[in-house]
Amino acid sequence: MADMTAETGAQDALVTADGKPLKAALRAAQARSKRRAFYLVAPLLVFILLTFVAPILQMLHQSIHNDGFTMHEDVISHERTPLMVNLRQWFDENPRGTAPDEAAYAAIAADLLVLREVKAGGQVGTRVNYERSRSRSMFTKAVRRAERLEPPFEAAFMDLDEDWADPELWAAMRSSASAYTMNFYLAAIDKVRAPDGSITNVDEDRALYKKLFGRTLVLSLLITFLTFVLAYPIAHLLATLPLRYSNLLMIFVLLPFWTSLLVRTTSWMVLLQSQGVLNDALVGSGILADENRVQLMYNQAGTVIAMTHILLPFMVLPLYSVMRPINPSYVRAARSLGATSWTAFRRIYFPQTVPGIGAGALLVFILAVGYYITPALVGGADGTLISNLIAYHMTGSLNWSLAAALAGMLLIGILILYWLYDLLVGIDNLKLG
Repeated sequence: MADMTAETGAQDALVTADGKPLKAALRAAQARSKRRAFYLVAPLLVFILLTFVAPILQMLHQSIHNDGFTMHEDVISHERTPLMVNLRQWFDENPRGTAPDEAAYAAIAADLLVLREVKAGGQVGTRVNYERSRSRSMFTKAVRRAERLEPPFEAAFMDLDEDWADPELWAAMRSSASAYTMNFYLAAIDKVRAPDGSITNVDEDRALYKKLFGRTLVLSLLITFLTFVLAYPIAHLLATLPLRYSNLLMIFVLLPFWTSLLVRTTSWMVLLQSQGVLNDALVGSGILADENRVQLMYNQAGTVIAMTHILLPFMVLPLYSVMRPINPSYVRAARSLGATSWTAFRRIYFPQTVPGIGAGALLVFILAVGYYITPALVGGADGTLISNLIAYHMTGSLNWSLAAALAGMLLIGILILYWLYDLLVGIDNLKLG
């Protein structure tokens, strides 16, 4: 103990050429080194925050926020006008499940005049329509006749449309009265909030999203497995062939990257259609009769075939990166000691390629669950994935909150996949190159 104290004191007594204590000078040098390293990675960090983290956070916020029922922003002046103030006040004063009375209809009548003034009837109706269909037309019709509505307001609204007494409509309006809601996540798993506040399943004929999530998972796993089966021998050839041959094979592997995704997908449409190249070749060779042509387009088979081809390089390259450094003498040594070719492969060669298999499987699976161009063009109704529905809600129905909720569910699934991979294999064993 005394020796250690003496050694520490000796270090404190050491000074640099300019008279500073050596220990303090070393700490300052390490701090400068860390700052320099931070400044070097700062541009990349800012780029990731702006282009990756911020959009994801915005998406997650959009999945629980929609103020179309509560606020209107003028596109020219950007002035924000509160909407449905009277009805929201009635909701605050009356618990969920309360039947609408004359005061509730009077509140809507007053709010419709504001909607007519700021021309936001369609906006409010669209927000309610996300949770209860046919609501938009009811609101736009009521806004057009808002100035003619007179007491008793309940009877006046019944004359417009008897659906104004529908408890589901009032439950939807109550849910829309708050800008923040979890109902979009409920819709993403085919559930809905009942008028009494309980959570129930949607009607069987409207249940769509869970089936699409399941189809996306199954097809993505199948595509990942098929790419592994096809890529493993290709990567092995790349790693063991002489350089001049392996370079030529690598060009063929990378060739799809030099071609537009849309062109590759369109090419598969030409190949797989009923009157396409593949069916014509089968009929011409006598394998199939002309009336028995195989239907490979607009179904799950077309989606699997096209996506397996498109994603194959993403499995080949990680496998090649781990196979290339493997010393072939390991397998030769195992065989010289009496192991069969299968035993040497199973116990010596294959375990060394597991990190590449994991990396390739993650890459292919994550890309597969997010693809939407190829399933949309080749898959048809039976081969579409959840990403196609997300794209539809972004560009078709303009229900951005539901699209964000579906994307959020997809993100949660990917994170769970990462967690399971880390638990079973370990992220430290992941090798991409």
